[in-house]
Amino acid sequence: MTIATELPTPEELLDLYGAVGWTAYTRDPDVLVAAITGSHAVITARDAGRLVGLARTVSDGATIVYVQDVLVHPEHQRTGVGRALLDEVLRRYERVRQTVLLTDAEPGQRAFYESLGFVEAHDVSPGTLRSFVLLR
Repeated sequence: MTIATELPTPEELLDLYGAVGWTAYTRDPDVLVAAITGSHAVITARDAGRLVGLARTVSDGATIVYVQDVLVHPEHQRTGVGRALLDEVLRRYERVRQTVLLTDAEPGQRAFYESLGFVEAHDVSPGTLRSFVLLR
């Protein structure tokens, strides 16, 4: 497996996002491509040249980074791909004060992200940190 920063082709993006069931992204391929190309960083994982994982960030590069997407093809989940992608994200942004990540409330998500040092917002000094989201 190789970790790199080359942008995937639109077809590779549609295949990967479709494989994990992220249909909100695949409904409009042009928007997906615009989101990827407009990201601060796009980190990919490839196995024998095939795109098997991707992480992307939105950031000012100095004070805050949002980990927008972390996805791993189902055939490669639980093999270290997600950890490798996030390790690279955290390495690139090690001097950035705030790293923010929103994810689904699937079992196992919490343990995975906590193993990388993330803490749920409501667990940080209860009552001192809030997180808000507006979904459309």
